[in-house]
Amino acid sequence: MSAIGKQSIRRRQVGRNIWLSHEPADPDYLAQLPVKDLEYEVMSSEEAVGRAMLDEIKSAVAAKDGSLVMILVGGRGGQALHRLLGAMAKTNEHDELFNRLHVFTQDALAPLRLDNGLSFVRDFERLLGEDFFRKVKSFTCMRTDAEDLEDELAGYVERLESLGGIDLFFLGLGPEAGGASHLAYIKPGSGATYNDVAGLIPISQSILEHHINKFKAGGTVVTEADEAECRAARHILTLGPAAILSARRVVQSIVDADTAPAKPESYRQLLTTQLAADAKTRETQFDQNPGLWLRVHPNVRSLILHNVLEQ
Repeated sequence: MSAIGKQSIRRRQVGRNIWLSHEPADPDYLAQLPVKDLEYEVMSSEEAVGRAMLDEIKSAVAAKDGSLVMILVGGRGGQALHRLLGAMAKTNEHDELFNRLHVFTQDALAPLRLDNGLSFVRDFERLLGEDFFRKVKSFTCMRTDAEDLEDELAGYVERLESLGGIDLFFLGLGPEAGGASHLAYIKPGSGATYNDVAGLIPISQSILEHHINKFKAGGTVVTEADEAECRAARHILTLGPAAILSARRVVQSIVDADTAPAKPESYRQLLTTQLAADAKTRETQFDQNPGLWLRVHPNVRSLILHNVLEQ
């Protein structure tokens, strides 16, 4: 896998999970990361969340010379933003902003045709529209139809890092058993560590159900053939903790507690879990509940609706 070698990234296997990793840092690195309380903002509506996310893009572009590297969030959490961007792209008023954006996706089910109605790319196309893709500086997705998924993922990491890293990372929060949560698709028990930039992990039935249900709830038209192909997916391509921690700014959006009733408990645990002081115990906590990685990122904004706080 030449792309891995070019970027000094090594392949690491944990059970059936494949992680593409940077060289390990100081073994006490995790213990040295300051723990922060997650300060959330309760927004009035899903549309208000989308407008706040759009303001984040505008602020990031205004604060930086040159291009901006942005990671889109898929599913319901990003749809209000995507509609706003799609409407803006239909005019010429915001072309300067669009022309500065390098846009990447953060995860994907595989193997899956990119034109499957349950692929994030198709949902992005539906809401963002052709004008958006024509105007942005670049759009790079994970190729879920690649013959060699590991090599594809390595090339994806190489492309992302060649642009100077992530300026703005939009994230959601996925519910898991026992009140745990996943970020991107970093699953509990997948063995992800702080130096893993991306991974190829086996899929579970719970993820497939969550993925299909959130797309349907978001208004995606899903054919029987699309759903059957999606249910046959065997892997998830995902960015890892190293990508999240390296992002200059993380903006989380949680708007779908009505259709994902396990999210309030997952969010409560994200807010209240006491993180251990030693690196080894912390690593175990993060592996059991990957949503906790946000608690050691220095620059996070969490946008939620009130129903996320309801038990």
